[in-house]
Amino acid sequence: MDSRERSAAPEALGRRARRYRRQAVERSQSAVSRARLRRRGLWAVSCALVLALIAGAGLVGRLRSNFRTAPLTLGQNAQPVGQGGPLDILLLGTDTRSGANGKYGGAQFTAGQGHSDVMMLLHVSQDRKRVTVVSFPRDTLVPLPACTDPATKKTYPAQDLAMLNYALSYGGPGCTVAAVNELTGLNIDHFMMADFNAVKEISNAVGGVDVCLNSAVKDPQSGLDLPAGISTVKGDQALSFLRTRHGFADGGDIGRIRAQQAFMASLTRKVKGEGTLSDVPKLYGIADVMTQNLTVDEGLSDIPTLISVAKNMNDAQLGNIAFVTLPTTTYAPDPNRLAVDQPKAQRLFSILRRDGDVTAKPAAPSPKAPSRPSQGGTPGRSASEQTAAPAPAPSPTQAAEEDPAASVDPSLVPLAVTDASGRAGRSRAVEAQLKRLGWPLALDTGKAPSPVPTTQILYSDGYEQAAKALAAKLKVQDAQLVRTGAVEGLEVVVGQDFQQGGTVGSSGQSVSGGLSGQTADQVTCQQGNPSE
Repeated sequence: MDSRERSAAPEALGRRARRYRRQAVERSQSAVSRARLRRRGLWAVSCALVLALIAGAGLVGRLRSNFRTAPLTLGQNAQPVGQGGPLDILLLGTDTRSGANGKYGGAQFTAGQGHSDVMMLLHVSQDRKRVTVVSFPRDTLVPLPACTDPATKKTYPAQDLAMLNYALSYGGPGCTVAAVNELTGLNIDHFMMADFNAVKEISNAVGGVDVCLNSAVKDPQSGLDLPAGISTVKGDQALSFLRTRHGFADGGDIGRIRAQQAFMASLTRKVKGEGTLSDVPKLYGIADVMTQNLTVDEGLSDIPTLISVAKNMNDAQLGNIAFVTLPTTTYAPDPNRLAVDQPKAQRLFSILRRDGDVTAKPAAPSPKAPSRPSQGGTPGRSASEQTAAPAPAPSPTQAAEEDPAASVDPSLVPLAVTDASGRAGRSRAVEAQLKRLGWPLALDTGKAPSPVPTTQILYSDGYEQAAKALAAKLKVQDAQLVRTGAVEGLEVVVGQDFQQGGTVGSSGQSVSGGLSGQTADQVTCQQGNPSE
């Protein structure tokens, strides 16, 4: 660029930028129509196109200047960010009331950077064909590392046991990254942190997100007010849907996480399936909104890195995008807190560390003959024999998980049937089918307030194994099992996917291995908390 161009009037620069953008859009139209025939490449093609457009219009600097940045990790044993392997990004949602967020109240408890109400670890496989998103309940008690706040220089000592979401207030996102690294054994590559305003603006930018409710919810604490059935939420209602913890299920954090996963899955379906990524002006608008409302690590603020991350999502199909929840149990000294369920959590972390697939069915161990004594005369196994050794006999708890029907007597299980299929008489037909399958207490209770797209099994405390046994009979996927205080025993909500036949017969990928969650191609509905 010569001196005359550098001295051009701002108006001329604006006209030039608009002309470049218009020309790029026109050139892209034919390319976009061809891209529709190549759905697997839509993400990378469109993201590269919009970022090329941004560069062509001279607007890269604007996006870069939008970002707020913070150190990646404050851990003492930080490792260099890997190149070419799996990609791990920590997604954080802060409840800070600073700035424009002050109107949500509670500033005395959430000053500064606040606490991380939402924590999701996004793991992209090395072959870039699978994405696993792990949700960490905010009330989970874990060890926290020592962290020095880069802004105040105050050092917070290590803690043996503290709420995971407090790490954000002990030095910012870098402290949370350090805590999650230590908890999982992973080495997180990047983080993104959003506040309340980011959720509102991003949901507006995409034109809203569809969510499903079995019953109407009105939660005065979060402001969520939605009818039964499918609703499109954006702005304040999208934020309320993600924030409410009293409106869903039993009013706890697990119910809120289930709603957050359903929202993210719906958002993913919309972005990948409704042409959002082929609408260049709209995609630029989304990128502009996101960069204005996110805090990221220094590495992710680099535009070429963002392009690389976008391309890395190229081959991830909806069935290979899985949302799972960190396995937890109730913390015995305080029922309002959660403890990590170590055996199940370590299995999940092991899958992530070896870049495995959470939707893959666990392989059954093959029996092996007893090992012979080693050459030294001491009984033992070689390394390969130890690896191939048959698994020990399952405990009663493990056996019940593998075969729920073994511990369930259907004749003792109260079972309601509600018709949300939209087809007259369907609940009576399902009641008769359940009795034929050996569930004599099945009872048709009538029509639901509104049709819902998927069949679900609701269960109360103490009936989880019965719910799993019934799900196996009806071929209902685990993602559609919901614990709630709204029923006594079990309730089958017959959805629009079960308008005929004797089983639902759900197809496609699902989370396996005893983990709780869903894939992006599964539509899940939230059950309102009856105490609200």
